[in-house]
Amino acid sequence: MSIVIQYTFLPQTDPDAALGFYRDILGFEVRKDVGYEGMRWLTVGPPDQPQTSIVLHPPAADPGITDDERRVILDLIAKGSFGAVTLATDDLDGLFEKLEAAGAEVLQEPTDQPYGVRDCAFRDPAGNLIRIDQLQ
Repeated sequence: MSIVIQYTFLPQTDPDAALGFYRDILGFEVRKDVGYEGMRWLTVGPPDQPQTSIVLHPPAADPGITDDERRVILDLIAKGSFGAVTLATDDLDGLFEKLEAAGAEVLQEPTDQPYGVRDCAFRDPAGNLIRIDQLQ
């Protein structure tokens, strides 16, 4: 028996900006772009990993969420405290330079961490924390 990660979910507050980041800058392929009642769900992932995807979803789309809860969720997203994902690359410095040149919000330049990882950090257009590790 094997278990794989098929989907992870991150909120997006602007589908076109999310596509600009995940597709155009990171180079992920768009696997699905689904609209419903004025909202869009985008499924993206690395071209060489068809079994693993990120679903970029409209935040607080659940009809059971109150307006106050929706505001709290949007505030947490804007602060970068709601969603996060860690990616990995074989060229951390190169990817960092590409993201920085594209205007992505830098939170941390490539750093050798005391716990043995070299990584950097950005925010995507919605404010989600994106950490990127150097593959060993």
